[in-house]
Amino acid sequence: MRVQAFMFYGTAVFFLATDVVYWLWSKDWTGTTALGLAVGLAGLIGFYAHFTIRRLERANDGPLYEDDPQGDIADAAGEVGFFSPHSWWPLYIGLSAATVSLGIVFGWWLFMFGLAAALLSTIGLVFEYYRGHFAH
Repeated sequence: MRVQAFMFYGTAVFFLATDVVYWLWSKDWTGTTALGLAVGLAGLIGFYAHFTIRRLERANDGPLYEDDPQGDIADAAGEVGFFSPHSWWPLYIGLSAATVSLGIVFGWWLFMFGLAAALLSTIGLVFEYYRGHFAH
């Protein structure tokens, strides 16, 4: 997975070079800003992948299975992780984000209501497996 991190770093460098050339030729603020945001996004994903890989390598006491040139497919067999099979909280987060967006358009009272709903639904998502039937 280390290759993926460096691919995103390379993409960020490419977007940066493209952004500079675009600004010098066009002097357009809109496209320059969009390319600047693309630089940030690619760099952010590369940064996240890079440090997640480092954390996983420390946990596995060595390189990951997909980075081992002598590795077999069977080396990566077993449990990958925990994925929530059913959760209604992402729907509530999306609805509260839509309410926040509509609150910006229609009134601050709706914005504040959506912000409170977003906070509560985010807390619900984070602590979903700490209470009720799925508590551990």
